[in-house]
Amino acid sequence: MSEISKLLDPRGYQERKVIELSKRPSLEELKKARILFYNNTKLGFCNYYTVYDRIRERLRGIGCDDTNWFEYVETVRGKNAAKLAELAHRLVEEYKPDVVITAFGDMGTSSSTTVLSIAFEENEHIPTLYMTAPPGTAITEGVGVYRAGNLCMCSVDIMQASSVEEVAAEVDKKWDYILGALTSNGEKLKELAHIDLKMDKIAPAKDGLLPFVPEFDDVKAGEPGAYMEEVMDYFNAEHICDGLPIIPPTRRRYEAMLEYCPWPEDTKLVDPSGPSGKEITVKDIAIAAVMAGCKPHAMPVLVAAFKALNSPLYNFNQSVTTSHPGGNLCIVSGPIAQEIGISGKQGCQGPGWPENATIGRAINLVIMNVLRSVPGVCDLDCIASQAEFTFCFAEEPELAQWNMINEDHYDSETTTVYVMKAEPIHDVIDFLSMTGGDVLDTLTHCCTTLGSNNAYMPGPLVLCLVPDHAQMLKRDGYTKEMIQEHIHQYVYHDNAMVRDRGLKPVRPESWANRHPLPVTRTPKDVEVVTIGGRGGHDGIILPWALHSEGCVEALRLPDGTIAKSINDFKK
Repeated sequence: MSEISKLLDPRGYQERKVIELSKRPSLEELKKARILFYNNTKLGFCNYYTVYDRIRERLRGIGCDDTNWFEYVETVRGKNAAKLAELAHRLVEEYKPDVVITAFGDMGTSSSTTVLSIAFEENEHIPTLYMTAPPGTAITEGVGVYRAGNLCMCSVDIMQASSVEEVAAEVDKKWDYILGALTSNGEKLKELAHIDLKMDKIAPAKDGLLPFVPEFDDVKAGEPGAYMEEVMDYFNAEHICDGLPIIPPTRRRYEAMLEYCPWPEDTKLVDPSGPSGKEITVKDIAIAAVMAGCKPHAMPVLVAAFKALNSPLYNFNQSVTTSHPGGNLCIVSGPIAQEIGISGKQGCQGPGWPENATIGRAINLVIMNVLRSVPGVCDLDCIASQAEFTFCFAEEPELAQWNMINEDHYDSETTTVYVMKAEPIHDVIDFLSMTGGDVLDTLTHCCTTLGSNNAYMPGPLVLCLVPDHAQMLKRDGYTKEMIQEHIHQYVYHDNAMVRDRGLKPVRPESWANRHPLPVTRTPKDVEVVTIGGRGGHDGIILPWALHSEGCVEALRLPDGTIAKSINDFKK
């Protein structure tokens, strides 16, 4: 196979270190040991606290001294790897434990709690056992493989409706593992800490190439797209594809993708994140852009998008493995959007718009391939959604009735990318209202439900108005600010309806006694865009909102200068 036709590995190189696990105490030493129970707050859900209660009870049963036990409760949400390492160090300094038991890895906090558990083992040299449950178990295994190579993790088969008795019984089933993970050494510890991941059995190589050579035959040799079936079968089997056909990422195609990319290929755009704990670089994005079918002029938009995703306000690390079915919404506003063909016109959130489809797709391919957030293996998605294939469109100046996003943050000549972790658009139909006020009432009713994340975590949302309705609102005197204020004031839930439903709420502390409960914190949480074609179908895009904001980034050159045209980026 010639060098020019070899395929680049979209995962990049995986170092795959294997940490040395800390020496465990003997059973007799455990009886006198200082034990730290770390609770990431998830034990406060349902009857999950029984996990710790039962472990304590069983430890007492074998003679352990509970006067040396300590419990510490703090969320891992919003903490990157460095902050989690700091937390581990602080707890070891404060409690001086001989053994740590961490919990609970059931859902969205699973990944970060794995990183914390690794920090106890690797940095602080403290024997650690991590208690998990489905679906979190799968993601903990992935993070454990990529970041540590081995780790003691105990999965108990419980769910939100499990009774106290059922939880206790599941802990009892795993008692031999729990005790073994706390007291075993040598080959036995190695066996207990082994992780059998379902993908990437062979780590990606340093040369950055895939070990893939199709079997050539004379029948296919001259056929357009020869060997595409074999390429797709290989990519799908290795979990480095979203299931749709891709453009094979050869060196020639990769280099062509850099035509509008003045950044060095090793430029870091995103901090270590996701199961693999890898950085995202310009090279990673360019390879995904080839696979997704992007044109080279998409690269500046993709670079800006990943810079925005890397904002601490986005909570990117947790967003890439959450059970929420959201995609990474990307709205491009400003002249470069129209210059390169990103559309906000009729049907802009559906098929038929190549720039929209390929740019949005490239974003999600990077996340899956580089960070190894793979559905069904290392991703907590319960059902997922079409938004995780692609979720990109533009604002159209010729349709806009008020300031666009770029104008709110910069000016009309600056092009910006707005990113938000969000669920797919929710259709809002209104063909009968005769006034802007009536249309706004319809929209207001659709901005939340008891099953929406924003019922429990106030945050941003996007109001997508079709031109007819936007013109009706403007005709009747509504400014963008008035629409934002209306949504903020009238979209809310009564406390009684959201109490003990959905998920543990994350609201501003000042809302402790607030009634009713808004779904936005300020009017500025509401973005208003005019897109699409004539008719009566608007749309609402609701957020993930778990410590996650909508973030805006301008398209800038490497020296920080704001670009005025796509040609500013051309090499």
